[in-house]
Amino acid sequence: MEGNISREQLKIIMHLLLPLCIYWTAEEMSVSIIADITTNALCPSKSTCSQAIYINGLQQMVVGICKMVVIPVLGQLADEYGRKPLLLLIVSTAIFPSAILAIDESKGFVYAYYVLRMISHIMSQGSIFCISAAYAADILDGRSRAAAFGWMHGILSLSHVLGNFLARLLPGSYIFEVSVALLIIAPMYMLIFLTETVKLTADVNQHLRWSSKAYQLVQDRYSSMRYALHVVTSSSTLKCICLVSFFYDMGMSGISSVLMYYLKSAFDFNKNQFSEILMMVGVGSIITQMLVFPLVNPLVGEKVVLRIALLASITYALLYGLAWASWVPYFGALFRMVYILERPSTNALVSKASSSSDQGKTQGVVAGAEAIGSFLAPLVMSPLTSWFLSSNAPFNCKGFSLICAAFALAMAFYFAWILPEAPSTQEENGESVETPLLA
Repeated sequence: MEGNISREQLKIIMHLLLPLCIYWTAEEMSVSIIADITTNALCPSKSTCSQAIYINGLQQMVVGICKMVVIPVLGQLADEYGRKPLLLLIVSTAIFPSAILAIDESKGFVYAYYVLRMISHIMSQGSIFCISAAYAADILDGRSRAAAFGWMHGILSLSHVLGNFLARLLPGSYIFEVSVALLIIAPMYMLIFLTETVKLTADVNQHLRWSSKAYQLVQDRYSSMRYALHVVTSSSTLKCICLVSFFYDMGMSGISSVLMYYLKSAFDFNKNQFSEILMMVGVGSIITQMLVFPLVNPLVGEKVVLRIALLASITYALLYGLAWASWVPYFGALFRMVYILERPSTNALVSKASSSSDQGKTQGVVAGAEAIGSFLAPLVMSPLTSWFLSSNAPFNCKGFSLICAAFALAMAFYFAWILPEAPSTQEENGESVETPLLA
């Protein structure tokens, strides 16, 4: 039946989702413990550590700068040279930072960890989703893509649950050893089982000298990037989605960069409380993304889902910023189960407005807009959080920086509200939105 996923398509998608689940599980294992490790290494016997907040903000700022260029380029390369080699490269970079802390958790190793994690996040943050979304778009028709994106983000939530369960279960000294093992398994599985979906063409420049090849490569990248920007700027829908993604990521990246340190300082949270909240969010997110989103989206459309998700994100930011008791973060986490639908709805809107040959490029440009937001967020959030957590705060509101982030999320909601209806780019170009690579 048209719009349904065949057994062959499901098999190919599962060979993508399984290694991604392993990869995200390994990555999530370190989230709940890294605040404790960093604080203990940089500020021994202290609950508040401005150095930890600043180094985390610096890492996010550098990653944001580099992602502006790297993500669109990786999207272009995935369109031209295939999804599989790019996914293998991205997933493999995560092995090294975890391996560093598996060896030692002293101050020098923590600094080395942040440097290597910076490189890994430049390659992986945003790009793994845009390339995976392009991979799914290669295989599935227009009606099935939104459901696939929901499942993809649902797998991410499942990975959060598994990662936090393992972090809660394992002693702190074993978390990074297990993480490294899983991070090695993920690319090996991809190498063996993942099918390439891009039909590669012969390299017409293979007989050129290396200097001519290098010049041609730079010229091709520049031309491809100009073309990708032209595709996005010529579509009112894609331009508006870029603005939504920019402001959303500015708000949520700012919150995520300081949240663990804020909760540790304000309510004395540790690894166990972080894991409990993240596990609760993960279980709820699996339900909303893998069951609720595929059922609700055909009824109300991606735009309505996007608006509801953004309203939930604003509520989430305000509740955490104004938290007056230790139970409020647990209650506020319920809204995270709803705002997480922003990603699959955005992916579906971008895919619907892009031609089949431009999926990686447009997803990459939108991810680049997110990267600009994630670069700007720490410039404000890190010093503001450190100031309001200190004894020199102008007034008693430790979560004031999170309240400020809610204003960026409100701007994202405004642009989602005025998001125009636009005919599919695939239809404008005479392509069938119902014709996948593998039917």
